[in-house]
Amino acid sequence: MNTKYWKILFIFLLMSFITIGCGGGEKKSKTISVSKVVVEDRDTSTPAKEGGYGFEKYAEELGFQTYVWSEEKDGTFFGDPTAKKGGKIHYIHSLFPRTLRVIGQNSSQVINSRTITALCYETLLGQHPATLEFVPGLASHWSISEDKMTFKYRINPDARWSDGMPVIADDIVATWDLRMDETILMPSEQLTFSKYERPVAESKYIVSVKAIEVNWRNFLYISTMAVHPNHILKDLDGTAYLEEYTFSLIPGTGPYIIPENMIRNQESYTLIRRDDYWAKDDPFNRFKYNFDEIKISVVKDNDALQYEKFKKGEQDIFTVSRARRWVEETDFEATQKGWIKKQRVFSERPAGTSGYFFNMRKWPFDDKRVRYAFCYLYNREKMNKEMYYNEYDMMNSMYAGSMYENPNNNQFNHNPEKAVELLKEAGYRTRNDDGWLVHEPTSKVLSFQLDLPKTYEYMATPVQQMLKDYGIDMQIKFVDYNTMIKNVNERNFTIAMLAYSGLVYPNPETSYRSTLADKNDNNNVWGFKSERVDELLDEYDTCFDQKRRVEIIQEIDGIVSEVHPTAFSIARNYIRTMWWDKFGYPEWKLSRYVGEYWDIFYYWWIDEDKVARLNNAKESGKQLDVLSLDMTYWPEFLKANQ
Repeated sequence: MNTKYWKILFIFLLMSFITIGCGGGEKKSKTISVSKVVVEDRDTSTPAKEGGYGFEKYAEELGFQTYVWSEEKDGTFFGDPTAKKGGKIHYIHSLFPRTLRVIGQNSSQVINSRTITALCYETLLGQHPATLEFVPGLASHWSISEDKMTFKYRINPDARWSDGMPVIADDIVATWDLRMDETILMPSEQLTFSKYERPVAESKYIVSVKAIEVNWRNFLYISTMAVHPNHILKDLDGTAYLEEYTFSLIPGTGPYIIPENMIRNQESYTLIRRDDYWAKDDPFNRFKYNFDEIKISVVKDNDALQYEKFKKGEQDIFTVSRARRWVEETDFEATQKGWIKKQRVFSERPAGTSGYFFNMRKWPFDDKRVRYAFCYLYNREKMNKEMYYNEYDMMNSMYAGSMYENPNNNQFNHNPEKAVELLKEAGYRTRNDDGWLVHEPTSKVLSFQLDLPKTYEYMATPVQQMLKDYGIDMQIKFVDYNTMIKNVNERNFTIAMLAYSGLVYPNPETSYRSTLADKNDNNNVWGFKSERVDELLDEYDTCFDQKRRVEIIQEIDGIVSEVHPTAFSIARNYIRTMWWDKFGYPEWKLSRYVGEYWDIFYYWWIDEDKVARLNNAKESGKQLDVLSLDMTYWPEFLKANQ
């Protein structure tokens, strides 16, 4: 999925029209230059049975399958046929990514994994937005052996990297090698991809991957691995890769690129749509990726300024994270007259996990009684009522609101008496002259520091007061978001206010596997260890029975709840969004399982008629339509299809 490099032609001029080597003695067609990018003409030398053109004739007899798009069953789920290409969308984010890489240290932020990965890189297979069935990506066909241990993929010979090079089987091998390189400082990658033997390039376009053990997620993870180019990686080790691509993009295959001259470090970056994207006419893509430019600007730690910029038209869409703002501050002229639309868009997106994450490696939260006391004093119900206008539900699980939530989890309703009792058991019975609890016999004051961005202050200070009333000193230090995450990744924290996005298919291993507990740069930020959970994780990997998998996750969830490494916050299954009325969009607006603002980058488009209508309305003061507050397409879809 990438774009035309018309903004960075000088880079390719430096390449002096390097032709792509034939390699291996194969006879190749000539190479041609398209917009200063050297690309290979159609490969006529690779036999059809080895993945070349004409493979479709032999796919079934070779054991391969595919998914065929049809208008009847797929409808608008891959984009609306009325979508138009062109225009620019501007979005303001609260942070600049710690890196623009999508693999390796510091690459797990949502802005990387959800935006840059999806727009600049591709995977062997995709998944149907409404049914989660596998659909073609870089690979047009795939096969799964009867023992579910070996997977084969036929790469589409038309697939091209953004620098014009063809995508080949060696790229899959190189991507696996990169992810398995410990010097990329992302141990969860080695945990995930060590479950496979090194992929084998069986031909130029056919790659096979053999799993070491049976695991129902093996096919999912290797199929949806963002692929990187071997012709670049072959000259880099993990350390060099981290350094060279901190704030520049390794070539991808996706519909967008981020030219280096469009990156302003800590300020903004702009994604440019490629009009030479290899799959732009594919039915799975042709109505998606419509904006010529997607500009992401940064306003750090100042949500109010970000909102004011939106109201002035300096950004096009705004996600309203604060309930008070949604209720009290979104009723102004532009919304009253329909120039700005606002809706709560409901979907089936996983709620994720948010709250106060305890570092159980450190005092005082190495004591479960202190963790429990914190939770009993954290009056979420009061905050929801008095601060959040009862917009939320209480989160009591890592899998809140899903089938995977353990219904027997302790809900930790507000209970100061229980908290005091637990604190006394933990040795905190008396207060010093300043009113803080003191541990007996160590005389340590029950005091710890919470680092967080200034924009989080409104959520933290009420909790700080709740704890203070009972002698617990939570000191708040304001830092920028990247500093906070750096400290968390290096385990240099005592307590942190964090949020994890949810997964349609839970992957508890990367959060709870004991082998990750004492390592940096992974999701086990708490230092969680449990032999029983490790056993369940092993079973979960090899279980092909969905009912049993639900039981396994529920048991894990119950064990985690009992340990309680997180003081859970609040949950919602919708997104509050606002946008200037100049966009077209599918009838469902945001997709079924994503349901977040980045869906807009994939599926929406600039509607020139709406732009003209909006400009006229603003000049004349004319009224436009006002939408209903709640958009419930997906709940209704689910009800109709149950």
